[in-house]
Amino acid sequence: MASQEFQLMAHLMRRAGFGASREELNALVEQGYETTVESLLETDHPNEMSQDLMRRYHPESSGMMGPTGGSEPWMYRMISTDAPLREKIALFWHGIFATGYSKLCSGKPLDAQVQTFLRHGLGSFRGLLLEMSRDPAMIVWLDNYDNHNGAINENYARELLELFSMGTGNYSEHDIAEAARAFTGWTIGSTKYQVIRAMVDQDRPYGRVAIHFEYRPEDHDDGEKEFLGRRGRFNGEDIIDIVCEQQATARFISRHLYSFFVADEPPVPEWPYKPPRDPEAIATLSRAYFESGYNIREMLRVLFKSDFFKSEEVRYERVKGPAELMAGVLRLTEEFKGPHPRFPSTNQQTTFMGQSLLNPDSVEGWHWGTEWVNSGTLVERVNFASERLGNLESPGVQAMVDRILAGANGGDSSKTMVDKALDQLAITAVSDETRSALIEFVEKRDQFAEDGCHNPRERAVSILKMIGATPEFQRA
Repeated sequence: MASQEFQLMAHLMRRAGFGASREELNALVEQGYETTVESLLETDHPNEMSQDLMRRYHPESSGMMGPTGGSEPWMYRMISTDAPLREKIALFWHGIFATGYSKLCSGKPLDAQVQTFLRHGLGSFRGLLLEMSRDPAMIVWLDNYDNHNGAINENYARELLELFSMGTGNYSEHDIAEAARAFTGWTIGSTKYQVIRAMVDQDRPYGRVAIHFEYRPEDHDDGEKEFLGRRGRFNGEDIIDIVCEQQATARFISRHLYSFFVADEPPVPEWPYKPPRDPEAIATLSRAYFESGYNIREMLRVLFKSDFFKSEEVRYERVKGPAELMAGVLRLTEEFKGPHPRFPSTNQQTTFMGQSLLNPDSVEGWHWGTEWVNSGTLVERVNFASERLGNLESPGVQAMVDRILAGANGGDSSKTMVDKALDQLAITAVSDETRSALIEFVEKRDQFAEDGCHNPRERAVSILKMIGATPEFQRA
């Protein structure tokens, strides 16, 4: 049985990162929980796979003309970085500020948006809202380049309030229209025709043209507006200031953080009708939101050090998203130490599991939790994990098998072998049903082995493959 310190550290790294190997966790336990939390929160200069190296071997990562050109470098970073929370928070915000290739037809502005999440995702929420309001991908995605003085387009203003900050039921249709007026003139430095052509045309040899933010004061409605009970000649920045001051915003962001880092909540559209799983936790995070000046890093510092996060009741209570699952498995197998021609097809498998990075299903993003799992995606998830964990050519799998066999050369009992394999995958708790099924699998495998002869390495790796199919492995 793993120590309490080890179990808690494994829990932290599943949530704040993409999991960790047994050896990595041993080192972190020696470092201590509080120190590890601080190092996760404060790493601004990560060590990760070189972007130049990726682009040399994968030209599409430079041109980004196809739907996966931006997601491949991102997945490479997820599996190679020593600052996993930095990528995890970018994944978190991508699920909220959902923007996709299906409308932009170019990976460049989407990659630029992810870079914004990396730079600002752990900073001020006000600052992030301001960056997103100026983000070219967002401006095109939600049509703010069609939002003009005297002819407003409400798409961005509506989603700013409904999906990005306050949530349904905390504003009126009048507030949406007034916010839209405030964001007139926030556009991109091209005409609508030029934008569409830039996104679709291939301007060789450089790929598609990047787009940039431009503020046009002559197209801004500078008249008096009334928004959430306040009056003034508001611009977009004023709207963001007022939004960030709202209790509803604090609760909305807190619930998102809880759902992503602690335990699955119902889908966002149900929030007006279903209370939080842990109202006290949401209240604690909301206080941190205001006390820190809307700072996400400080909210996460409170979250990771809280009793509600450390509680055994929330462990393995989150279904891993497809990108999380893939990154975690590939970090364990270590099969991509550098760029590889097989990587693009591997990266594409998140789509089969239900998540195409940089191309969400809708402006709502993805519905997390158990909605990741259906009869089709479950098969893809299980097959991916089992296939990768069963590949004895992967350095990480070889190392895990060596450690499982150390001292007994594969002659351990079925129960001992299962415990050793779970330990190597840093799974610190499984249900009685799961453990019994794994032991039964090993016993039946041994029973049907020809003449009672066993290949110890094949025996060990078969258990790793089977663990990849368990509910505990598919959860965080």
